[in-house]
Amino acid sequence: MLHKKERVILVVILIYVLCFVFRVLEYFILRTDETFLGEAFVHKLTGIIILFIAAKYYDFKLEKIGFAQNKIRYNLLRGFVFGLNVFVPAYLAEISVAVMQGKFETLDLYVSAYSLNGTIGNQTGLFFFVICLVGNMINVIMEEGVFRGLFQKIFEKKYSFIISAVIASGLFGLWHIMSPFRSFYDGTISCKGFAANAVLLVFTSSFVGFKFALMTKLTGSLYMAMGDHFINNLITNMLHVVTSTGADEFMVIRIAIAQTISFAAILVWYIFAQCKQSQISKLKN
Repeated sequence: MLHKKERVILVVILIYVLCFVFRVLEYFILRTDETFLGEAFVHKLTGIIILFIAAKYYDFKLEKIGFAQNKIRYNLLRGFVFGLNVFVPAYLAEISVAVMQGKFETLDLYVSAYSLNGTIGNQTGLFFFVICLVGNMINVIMEEGVFRGLFQKIFEKKYSFIISAVIASGLFGLWHIMSPFRSFYDGTISCKGFAANAVLLVFTSSFVGFKFALMTKLTGSLYMAMGDHFINNLITNMLHVVTSTGADEFMVIRIAIAQTISFAAILVWYIFAQCKQSQISKLKN
């Protein structure tokens, strides 16, 4: 039998495929996000179970895969604050574009979800906000735990941090192909629309995933990345720019600016930390 260190790719692929199978089942069979719940959370809960089973197989303690026991609230708060701050200029830019085109109406707080009669709408009831909050918490625990925690540590048994982060981030990008694929399958978008959406989602999700990996490396735990990830999803799901022709018409501008600022800030922090570490190593030698 191959040693655990020598079969990291195979192990990750098996775990990834298993998680993806449950994702496919929920998106195409259960379709919980198309019910009044508005969230595809079943495969995420399953993913959390798979995460802990795999961690036990590899003898990874929770601290090893990023669930450290210290500074939990501090790092979560840092992630929340960081995520909120980068969206301020992003929303301002989106609103400015809408104003310049004479379309801006208002900022609105609601959750896009299916109502009890089965029609989708802008839901403002407490129930829908709670479901959105809980769904995003489950999502963040699963995705950060699996991609930045488990996969990263498995890959690092054989590869460097950067190579491991690139591979894990690529898998994270592919993970997000499901939504446009289902839309294509359902006939709501064309083949060209699917291709364009798939490329955009895979690229941006990989980009964001790599940022989360850097953040996890810098802080020594998953919590700041989890906080930032949570705010990224929550603010996009709840705070909408309404124009005379619809809602979130220029959302791509908002996301591009927020993630560019966010990535640049974390990259500068990472480079600075690496330079500082290098100087300390030289002094010790």
